Amino acid sequence: MRQEELAPENSEEITQLQESLKASNEAVSGFFDSVDLTGKNLEDARPQPNQTGNAWEVAINFDDEGGNKFAELTKNLAGTGRALGIFLDNELISAPSVGPQFADLGITGGRAVVTGNFDLEGARDLAIQIRGGSLPFPVEIVENRTVGATLGQDSINRSKIAGTAGLVLVLIFMGIYYRLPGIIADISLVIYALLTLACYSIAGVTLTLPGIAGFILSIGMAVDANVLIFERTREELRNGKTLYRSVESGFFRAFSSILDSNVTTLIACGALFWLGSGLVRGFALTLAIGVLVSMFTAVTCSRTLLLLTVLSLPKVRQKPELFCPNLEVSNS
Repeated sequence: MRQEELAPENSEEITQLQESLKASNEAVSGFFDSVDLTGKNLEDARPQPNQTGNAWEVAINFDDEGGNKFAELTKNLAGTGRALGIFLDNELISAPSVGPQFADLGITGGRAVVTGNFDLEGARDLAIQIRGGSLPFPVEIVENRTVGATLGQDSINRSKIAGTAGLVLVLIFMGIYYRLPGIIADISLVIYALLTLACYSIAGVTLTLPGIAGFILSIGMAVDANVLIFERTREELRNGKTLYRSVESGFFRAFSSILDSNVTTLIACGALFWLGSGLVRGFALTLAIGVLVSMFTAVTCSRTLLLLTVLSLPKVRQKPELFCPNLEVSNS
């Protein structure tokens, strides 16, 4: 909400805090001399792992003019114990020092790193702030909005309803289009949903909005695996194979495609979980768990239930059209 919509006592307190913060920033700025090296000379700032791989640092690149100015500045500061202040909108965001090894020439080449045992999130935040200083216009907070707990909970409830509705629609489609195999796939999908929620509980996953999105997306992955298996089974039936052989061949031929698609999805989840933070990591974790469980249920539950149905029910073996509508070749 806007500041003028706050209660009077809160508005006055915020104003006092802003004035106090401004005075503190001005006091800190007094300890640093202004130099002719600004954000316009910056080309890039990005997080990267340090040489040991145990922490993160921020790599900074300047243009030619900025590189020369930076070399001269670091030459004068190297080994003196004085800090190099980095300011954004007159607010100090970092104050690294320059080692004595750069006292002769300074840091040349227009490249430098800011170290300080950062984690990935801290290094990313500092890099974003440094890049923000290269913008040709000032950054100003115009409005703050707060989303209440009721609205957030309402969004989560709606997402749960959407996920349940999506699962029910998928179950109906599979049963209508794929006949008996579709009904068996529906049973596997229900088992998949229960196992996935159990894994979320064991792993301590909190179902935020991105987490629910990851769960819904993994349902699609589970359906995709069953669709590949059933289509391969239909192809084998049309080629004149018996029902049992068609089911076996369908799983065998579809397995490589299922494995490839799931592995590539897991690689993407791993990248999101490693490089992302907060809600992005939650989405990656729920999707990865869902993909692993979907592969298990498709390859084990669906296969076991199909073969059990074919072997234990003679009437099913005599009606391959339950697996492939409009089948011209009759197999016993």
